[in-house]
Amino acid sequence: MSDLRATLRLQLHKGFTLHDATALVPYMAQLGISHLYASPVLTARPGSMHGYDVIDPSQVNPELGGEAALVQLADALHARGMGLILDIVPNHMAVGGEGNPWWLDVLEWGRASPYAAFFDIQWQSHDPLLSGQLLVPFLRSDYGEALREGTLQLAFDARRGRFHAQHFEHRLPLTPASYDEILRGAEDPALRELGRRFARLGDGPQARGQAESLCAELSRHAEQAQQLLAPFQQGDEAGQQRLHRLLERQHYRVASWRTAADDINWRRFFDINELGALRVERADVFEQTHAKVFELVERGLVDGLRIDHIDGLANPRAYCSRLRRRIARLRGGATLPLFVEKILGHGEQLPASWPVAGTTGYEFMNQVSLLQHDPHGEPVLGALWGEMSGRPTAFDEEVQQARRLVLDSSLAGDLEEVAQRLLQVARHDIATRDLTLGAIRRALRELIVHFPVYRTYAQACGRSPQDRQFFQQALEGAKQTLAEADWPLLQHLDDWLGGACLRAQPPGRARRLRALALTRFQQLTSPVAAKAVEDTALYRAGVLLSRYDVGFDAEHFSASVEQFHQACRARAAQHPYNLLATATHDHKRGEDCRARLAVLSERAAWYAELVRNWRQLAQPLHSDSLPQAPDGGEQAILYQALIGSWPLGLQAGDDAGLQQYLQRLLDWQRKALREAKLNTAWSAPNDDYETACADFLRRLLAEPAGLALRSELAATVDAIAPAGALNGLVQCLLRLTAPGVPDLYQGCEFWDFSLVDPDNRRPVDYQARQAALEAGDTPADKLASWQDGRIKQWLIQRVLALRAAEPALFAQGQYRPLAVEGEHAAQVVAFLRSHGDQHLLVVAPRLSAGLLADHPVPHVPPQRWGDTRVVLPEELAIGQASGLLAPCSAASPQGLRLSAVLAEFPVNLIRLTS
Repeated sequence: MSDLRATLRLQLHKGFTLHDATALVPYMAQLGISHLYASPVLTARPGSMHGYDVIDPSQVNPELGGEAALVQLADALHARGMGLILDIVPNHMAVGGEGNPWWLDVLEWGRASPYAAFFDIQWQSHDPLLSGQLLVPFLRSDYGEALREGTLQLAFDARRGRFHAQHFEHRLPLTPASYDEILRGAEDPALRELGRRFARLGDGPQARGQAESLCAELSRHAEQAQQLLAPFQQGDEAGQQRLHRLLERQHYRVASWRTAADDINWRRFFDINELGALRVERADVFEQTHAKVFELVERGLVDGLRIDHIDGLANPRAYCSRLRRRIARLRGGATLPLFVEKILGHGEQLPASWPVAGTTGYEFMNQVSLLQHDPHGEPVLGALWGEMSGRPTAFDEEVQQARRLVLDSSLAGDLEEVAQRLLQVARHDIATRDLTLGAIRRALRELIVHFPVYRTYAQACGRSPQDRQFFQQALEGAKQTLAEADWPLLQHLDDWLGGACLRAQPPGRARRLRALALTRFQQLTSPVAAKAVEDTALYRAGVLLSRYDVGFDAEHFSASVEQFHQACRARAAQHPYNLLATATHDHKRGEDCRARLAVLSERAAWYAELVRNWRQLAQPLHSDSLPQAPDGGEQAILYQALIGSWPLGLQAGDDAGLQQYLQRLLDWQRKALREAKLNTAWSAPNDDYETACADFLRRLLAEPAGLALRSELAATVDAIAPAGALNGLVQCLLRLTAPGVPDLYQGCEFWDFSLVDPDNRRPVDYQARQAALEAGDTPADKLASWQDGRIKQWLIQRVLALRAAEPALFAQGQYRPLAVEGEHAAQVVAFLRSHGDQHLLVVAPRLSAGLLADHPVPHVPPQRWGDTRVVLPEELAIGQASGLLAPCSAASPQGLRLSAVLAEFPVNLIRLTS
């Protein structure tokens, strides 16, 4: 992995293909990227904009250019000494529609399908109506309504000689043994006899071959077969009953999408009905879902893998170990870096037993964010939020409310399955056979509500010390909200869910029941956390939006320089190749949007007074019919979203620019309101409320009535934008120099004021970025015109060039925090990267809005640093100091003065020699 220096993430889709990525290779090389980090490339649902909805893992997506284009990209990268990292999706596939042949085969053949064990289906459901059947919750309306309105239709595929039901885009194959229900109505005796032969098929091993032969024969009677559909398609009750009886004979029960929350009997990706979970822990599933990836690895086209949603797997450690061994066999013992998409909770460390290079870097985003927030602003902003919204200021309270909502709604069926499995465990032991399902369900629910991390990883030998700590936190939290009569249940849950060693039990049914319950529990807590935190609480909380993003430790507002250093030292020791991200395809707000909003923590009282005035200015913007929309909390969040994402240079009177910006904000607002699930939701949209909120925003940004308020918003952005840009440059430098591998997100070489997807996946103007890279102006020129973002790109290119020239310094170099003394010591972060006789000092300001004051450029005037200085190690205190981003005077026994180190540029790297 010594050549892994910096990655750049690209989102591939039909509008930006592998060919487009290949054309960017020279630019990426010039920027200093060592590895392109691509979104999933296997065949996804047609039109997919992200690639995580794979329907065929056996081929490279033709919409992206196919395998030939992938080979071309890999060759272009390798010709320049660069590599390719692929994002793979082992947990799930897209289901529904008509594109996934494995899923369609399961619908057609049920448990007899060779793919029935590929998907995580509970065929023995506790619901007697689903015994041996798969719930297919794809109907846009109730089942009876779909029959009445004719949106659920019987159809015939003449080419293949097969019948299926069709509901909009969803194809529902009929099992061949049920064709007799249709063919018995034929006038032709031959067709009626063919129906009887279909009825005799059964589910035996010969049935599939026989069915193929019969379907081929049926296709020769296509015109007559087509006519047989009419009795099932007539709009009267008789026709509906015929179609109903036919559908009742299938291996699935077709139902409204709303039934999934309570009745689902197969595991999904979170609560998304059209993403079905895979049992990748099975050897055959592992091999078939990874076959194309392994082929690409063996051919030397792939240089690393990013594993999506590792927490969805039954046994992440076992999966990573199997993947690494398989790759080693393919590569003659050589290995590839594996990165896991893993969100770490407060105090959580990536398990040391996982054979991976590290995570995709969400935790680093959080660590830098904490460093750039002023703790003094938290109580002021918290009070403002409480005053405007009436909601909790503590993020933990929002999370617990959201977890209860999720467990009672979209994931209620998943909770029920785990409770039912635990009931089986209880009934199998005479000591616990009297425990009731209701009591188990109540205790389980509260345990999950208080779970402090996404999941634990207990296996046959029980929990790790880290997992024991987190499970104990959940138990203690559950006791606070669970009736005392149910407390004894918690001890049983503790034992059953990893506290007691499974291997201590003799092999048999009791042990199998507990193993299955444990697996399902650990696969449930992760989607609950994701839906409650990422897709609910992060849209409800509004103390300061820069502290609410994917992977953030949002219950904490800020952290000290010492805590940042501690995290960096731990990463250097444990996972020196961990990715360092500050922007991703999943972020809620762009990296520079968050950096700008962080400034409000330093100017909290000033901002609070502004917002109170804005509420008065906003009164005329409300709808007469719904004057409460948006409510106080939604207004507070809206103002922050505007301040963070407001384009640099946009004026309150720029009608064309405001119209373009308005559309972005309207898309964001609709998603934010629905994700919060307070006044509207995806599952039950409140159109009137959403329209009133959209009208408020439209008046604010595009009509004369909003001019006064948007002028104040624009002035507020102007006041904090330089400090925000300075935060952005510091964030960028820390990502490039801290232990780990810097990961860039597409287009973020310039300022990134994006909002949540799809805003953060907009097309990137690479032509402008290429031109900026080739421009001959000086860093001082770029700093003077800082609003165009070229200064950020220059910083990235300059530091990545240094990483290329001195790879060992960054990959293996020691991380040494340095003390800072003087008037503004608390507003500086400084550390040393050392390897042999190479020493590189990194110096950057923090919480410097006050130092910057009204300076219009994101560069603290040097005189304002006063006597602040970085204290150097004794062996380097009298050596030479050479600035790599800007000139720097020689070191002295008293250290390096900030007024000299940062005299000409906002941040600096200093080469030290003894």
